[in-house]
Amino acid sequence: MITRYTPIASLTAAALSFMIFSPASALEIAQAQETQPTQGQAEDKGAEAVISEQKIEAFAVAYLQVDKVRQEYSAKIEATPDAAAKKQLETEGSKKMVEAVKASPSISVEEYSAILTEAQSNPAIAKKVQAELQKAAPAQQ
Repeated sequence: MITRYTPIASLTAAALSFMIFSPASALEIAQAQETQPTQGQAEDKGAEAVISEQKIEAFAVAYLQVDKVRQEYSAKIEATPDAAAKKQLETEGSKKMVEAVKASPSISVEEYSAILTEAQSNPAIAKKVQAELQKAAPAQQ
């Protein structure tokens, strides 16, 4: 049970980290994840083509919260000269981003990760996400 959750959490952290902090460390996590496919990943591949408008709306709201955390931790990481401290901040920031998604009532971490991945590879989904982000951004301020 715990081992099944851990890869999903690692994938989510990798997806979030990939956009935000260190592409090299995120790539290592993602490569490790590829060797251990999970049931959640199999479900995500089937659901890629159909993402409801409600899920895109929920993603946009969660994304804006994650982006706030990203900005906060990016500034901290840039201001920190110590490599070990930077790594600790990256880990802490990734956890905070996952918490931000979990705090969003209408989307799970797995759904967020799937939409993020799909938006990075599917221009139609990316366009929908971008439009929703533009609508949601003023409401967040």
